[in-house]
Amino acid sequence: MSKAELIGLDWGSTSLRAMLIDARGQVLSERRSAQGASTLAGGPAGPAAFAAALDELIADWAPLGLPMLACGMVGSQHGWREVPYADCPADAQALAAGALAVPWRGHALRLLPGLRCESAAGVPDLMRGEETQLLGALTLAPELGARSCVVMPGTHSKWARVVDGGLLGFATHLTGELYALLRRHSVLARLMPSEDFSDPSAFAAGVRAARERGEEGLSHQLFAVRTLGLGGHLAGSALPDYLSGLLIGHELRAGLAARDADAPLVLVGEPALCQRYASALALFDLAAPRLLPNTAALGLWRLSQSC
Repeated sequence: MSKAELIGLDWGSTSLRAMLIDARGQVLSERRSAQGASTLAGGPAGPAAFAAALDELIADWAPLGLPMLACGMVGSQHGWREVPYADCPADAQALAAGALAVPWRGHALRLLPGLRCESAAGVPDLMRGEETQLLGALTLAPELGARSCVVMPGTHSKWARVVDGGLLGFATHLTGELYALLRRHSVLARLMPSEDFSDPSAFAAGVRAARERGEEGLSHQLFAVRTLGLGGHLAGSALPDYLSGLLIGHELRAGLAARDADAPLVLVGEPALCQRYASALALFDLAAPRLLPNTAALGLWRLSQSC
């Protein structure tokens, strides 16, 4: 039976996932908590709050004396300790070199940096946590390291450009957060039911509107979500999926225009959401992309080899 070699923490804004990871990067045991970085106290009380959250979740793991590595918002300005971003282009060695340690129960917990890049126009972009998932994906499928476009759907979707095993740059799309805000807290929400209903045809219609008429502008097409409902063209139960398709369609329109044309696409993350993106890509007449699960644990294991 495999034995644990690493305690890995995937510590995001809203949740904490702690994992016992073996020498092959496989998760042997996992625990979860809602104590994300955004829910814990900032300022002087911050470090104590983060340590207490870890005590509550895995105090019994401390006697194991294993190396500890954490990725995500735990290393942000509002985290346990701020870890400066590493600059693109970057690889596993660059990320590991930027890790900083905090004490926990007599052990050193190393917090990984995020990544920073600039667009051709000089606009900065940032990620924290997704870089570890990306490295895990390249470990699971090494052939993607030669040249690929890795898409990580989520609250803040990332489109990463990989060449020769390194991350050259990336672009963030606020798709998931925009959907949540518009779905619950905008004028569009007034026509939508409180519960979600699956309507694949409405989702496809939203994707096609973005693909075929995206030049109308996202803000104009977003208002049409309301008018389609008011005019009886779409039922209220169909509006959430139409909105989702519209937002994802605009993300794909921009992401595909910016990617290297010959770079294979791969989707990494929560399976249901990746499948949703895959169905949208099919409406752009693209071959089915490769789908990989959340690979943060494997990425933490790979980075631990360089720390």
